[in-house]
Amino acid sequence: MSNRINTVLESKDNILSIYFTAGYPKLDDTMKVLVELERSGADMIEVGVPFSDPIADGPTIQHSNTVALDNGMSVQLLFDQLSGVRDKVSLPLIMMSSLNPIIQYGFEQFCQKCQEVGADGLIIPDLPVEEYISEYKDVVERYGLRNIILITPSSTDARIRLIDEHTDSFIYMVSSAATTGVNKNFSQDFEAFAKRLQAMNLKNPLVTGFGIKDKESFDQVTKFSKGGIIGSAFVKAVAEGDDAVASTAKFMREFA
Repeated sequence: MSNRINTVLESKDNILSIYFTAGYPKLDDTMKVLVELERSGADMIEVGVPFSDPIADGPTIQHSNTVALDNGMSVQLLFDQLSGVRDKVSLPLIMMSSLNPIIQYGFEQFCQKCQEVGADGLIIPDLPVEEYISEYKDVVERYGLRNIILITPSSTDARIRLIDEHTDSFIYMVSSAATTGVNKNFSQDFEAFAKRLQAMNLKNPLVTGFGIKDKESFDQVTKFSKGGIIGSAFVKAVAEGDDAVASTAKFMREFA
């Protein structure tokens, strides 16, 4: 069964996916940012579920999580905010969360609510692929969702092939072993990783994240993958100024 993620993957290259933290910088900014990202040309959106101890995130996203939680954001409130989102936003929406808040809410209930509001997929960075396959895959598929799993340069070929076998959208290619938001240029190590993956002839396309901060770095990663994911750079930009909508539009103009 296809969904919006698959439709985008099949219809274009150089896919621009934007991550933002729900309820940041202000509690009621979630829907405003979603609408503006679509209007400004994003291809996919990752909706970050705030958590007190996010996995693999650098200081920018950690700070946004803290602020969003202090603002009063919760999993239930986020689903309330997303009610009716499909009247305004047609892009694929991917819920990105640590496993803990989903378990606290109830894994199946979380997936059911994702289906109800029109979310298309999940990214759960701290859910091992083996545990996903044995405990959660049937539930995720029951609600028509795509689970996107991360791979890194240290992932073995066997693990990458296992992830590829149990993926039906795209694989999240982490550009390096660093946390998100690291200000770096993509090195020969990244290119070597990309070429290694190309040689494996995986069935799922790759979308690259971590360290992409502008059009230049986006263009670098899309030479080797189907798209790029921008997180920390956007989270930082959306909080500049008093108006998240204006800040979103300003950031996205670089990619127009």
